[in-house]
Amino acid sequence: MGENTENPLNITLEFGGGAEILFNKVKRKEVELRGRKTWTIGELLEWMKVNMPTDRPELFFTEDSVRPGILVLVNETDWDLLDKQDYVIQPKDTILFISTLHGG
Repeated sequence: MGENTENPLNITLEFGGGAEILFNKVKRKEVELRGRKTWTIGELLEWMKVNMPTDRPELFFTEDSVRPGILVLVNETDWDLLDKQDYVIQPKDTILFISTLHGG
């Protein structure tokens, strides 16, 4: 056929525990990922660095992951049980980032 039959991957990103402050106080964002047949969370994090910039990226991102103290849940399951950055994102997944770091 020759035409692009790529289907976008629609997911929901959520932020809590203070992580939302790093992303303009956005607590929930519907996202449409394009350009790949499959997406991993690691690739999503790279996408977020470009498409969801933050004034203080060092408080959220490490070189290839999220900082210690940021919990990542995929559909309410800890990503430690799902291959972390290598988890292949599925349509309609909800990925929640929660900061457990609290200043004092």
